Amino acid sequence: MAGRAAEPEVIWARPERAGRGPKPAFSRQDVVDAAVRIADADGIDAVSMRRIAAELGCGTMSLYNYVPRKEDLYELMVDAASAEYVFPDRPSGDWRADMTDLAHQTRAIMYRHPWLSRVMTTAYGFSPHALRYLEWCLGCLVPLDVPAGLKMQLIAMVNGTVMATVRNEQALAERARGLPWTEEEEQAVRGAYLKGQVASGRYPHLAALLAEPAAPADPDEIFAMTIARLLDSFATEAPDPDLDPAPDPESVTPA
Repeated sequence: MAGRAAEPEVIWARPERAGRGPKPAFSRQDVVDAAVRIADADGIDAVSMRRIAAELGCGTMSLYNYVPRKEDLYELMVDAASAEYVFPDRPSGDWRADMTDLAHQTRAIMYRHPWLSRVMTTAYGFSPHALRYLEWCLGCLVPLDVPAGLKMQLIAMVNGTVMATVRNEQALAERARGLPWTEEEEQAVRGAYLKGQVASGRYPHLAALLAEPAAPADPDEIFAMTIARLLDSFATEAPDPDLDPAPDPESVTPA
């Protein structure tokens, strides 16, 4: 007879210590902190219950009393990274400035923990620090006179932009590390190829674009410009809210 299917469970609703008995040697936070240290040093693929147990000096199976599944461990790790946001006592009153600061904080957190881009998912939208982040964002957006649904869209779009930017930057950096030549040498070869293609006359619009002064190439400058334009787009007259339903709150998961 087939066994009973597992039931869904929220790790945050699971007591850290169930029933009576001796006090555990470690806390759930000890397990998470060890997992984060391992991931920071050697990447998310190096994180395993065996490796964490070795780090803590305990038996591997005992860790499942603290964290039942690896997916739960990832959710706990993401929340631990999200604890690094620094919020002032209150929003400044300038929602653009506050959201810009959050975007830059998110990017910095994802760079401090490169593994975040591998495990981040919108399913983690209700962890303690995710809720803290969302509450802060909504407080920052009080001066923005648009429907609540559009505010949620703005938060989701800022997070999505940051995540896409960082993932692309990390992918480029990873690729560059594996090249048998320097990045500058490859850029020169690709540039020469592109110039030859444009000179063929098959791409007049691209030729016109490349004839203009070069756009900013500094990643930090490009990121700042992208976030600024995204925020500015929400400062215009709001569309009909019936055409812009609120996104699922899970889509605004912070880093």
